[in-house]
Amino acid sequence: MRFLLLLIAAFFAATPAVADEIRPFSVEFSEQSDGYWTLDWKQPVSALNGTEIILPELPTSCAVEGDPVVRTVNLAYIGHAKVLCEGDIAGETIALPQLLGGADALVRVLPLEEPVQTYRLTASESSARIVAQPGTMQVFWTYLVIGAEHILLGWDHLLFVIALVLLVQRGWAVVKAATAFTVAHSITLVASTLGYAGLPQGPVEALIALSIIFLAVELTKAGSETWTRRWPWIVAFAFGLLHGFGFAGALREIGLPEGEVPAALLAFNVGVEAGQLLVIAAVLVLRAAIQRLVPKAEAPALKFTTYAIGITAAYWLVDRVIS
Repeated sequence: MRFLLLLIAAFFAATPAVADEIRPFSVEFSEQSDGYWTLDWKQPVSALNGTEIILPELPTSCAVEGDPVVRTVNLAYIGHAKVLCEGDIAGETIALPQLLGGADALVRVLPLEEPVQTYRLTASESSARIVAQPGTMQVFWTYLVIGAEHILLGWDHLLFVIALVLLVQRGWAVVKAATAFTVAHSITLVASTLGYAGLPQGPVEALIALSIIFLAVELTKAGSETWTRRWPWIVAFAFGLLHGFGFAGALREIGLPEGEVPAALLAFNVGVEAGQLLVIAAVLVLRAAIQRLVPKAEAPALKFTTYAIGITAAYWLVDRVIS
């Protein structure tokens, strides 16, 4: 029992205060005229090696003209440089070998009158080969991974899904609630990303935290047949609309590749759903294991988890309201 509680405590202790933001290292390499390019990059604090400013490594046929211009904005360095390239850069590489640990980077290459190329770099795969003609699957795979990472590392969405599964419990009811949440956040994600709807990101983030608190309070009413317990799919759908605006805000920060917006949107949403299904399956399996192996531990573990979720969400709510 003590070991179980320690595991749960360690999980929530690792939860970051900034929960819903995707802040990868982003790079945009854009051709302005024949041979003349601009390099723009955003380097978040989490990707820094101390206070070192990282300059992406360009194709060997390219050289930076003059000194790059770097400024600091919202815990990130924003860099800009003019670049001169000789000949075609297809077949050459662009790289960020300085990436550390779990840091990643989204790189966009924009040749003149050619489709945008999108690459995801990591510490283990820190370079990408620029192709002459990118395929749709390249974009699809990149944004699918980003979507899956967002639900698995976006702690507020993660805690909402966990609380929802703990509240509903039953298999078929969990499927209906999860489906309602999926349909709802898909609607607002697409509508917001395409410009048909939108809400200010600050209030959205605060309301997402409030939605988690709501589910945590419902979890404390064990044995009570509340409206939420009777109709969980309605609550999941309503809050799913709200969470969709949160997903859209994260996707706006990353950016969508021109000419491949439908594929990127679909892939991001599929990635989110894949991550969500993994979370649901893990929670159901863990709870079933506790019920089978240490049934007396279920009630105190559930109580501890409920209060941990509620306290974490309450902290996010206060932090997001006052910041």
